[in-house]
Amino acid sequence: MTSIEGTVTAVSSNGVYSFTKPNRESITLLAGLGVEGDVHAGVTVKHRSRMAQDPTRPNLRQVHLLHEELFAEVAEDGFRVSPGDLGENVTTRGIDLLGLPVGTLLHLGDEAVVEVTGLRNPCFQIDNFQDGLLKRVVSRDEDGRLIRKAGIMGVVRQGGTVTPGATLTAELPAGPHRPLDRV
Repeated sequence: MTSIEGTVTAVSSNGVYSFTKPNRESITLLAGLGVEGDVHAGVTVKHRSRMAQDPTRPNLRQVHLLHEELFAEVAEDGFRVSPGDLGENVTTRGIDLLGLPVGTLLHLGDEAVVEVTGLRNPCFQIDNFQDGLLKRVVSRDEDGRLIRKAGIMGVVRQGGTVTPGATLTAELPAGPHRPLDRV
């Protein structure tokens, strides 16, 4: 078993639909549901567009995690992004979240465990937040493949409280590894 360590730098939640989420002193993850009190918590999909398609589908987007390193990357083009601004619940540092395989277990602090399900699929709301930002978080590689940089999604396997400064440990699944795709 391979593990990688990083840090939780911020936690955020919002009980109403909005693009950004205010930072909190802590959040509580609930097994099988997501972030306590967050509008996206639930067993079935809570994202508006997904509910319109099929509200009975399982919620594979209970927790949104975003790497803090993205903030410096987009700042090079003049964008100012802070924790919670892109709607993430957990902001991290030190782990290449986008490079993790499906099924990775993320241990957040002493108790909580989130299983990685896939990539966040960035939408037009990012340009409503800051015009032109969407092109910085979605691009194409030299072979024309879509690159999504707006974080990853997961489901809560074990509940617990998560605070800024908590250790984040990524426990990779047994191989072969399946690369992340949008969920």
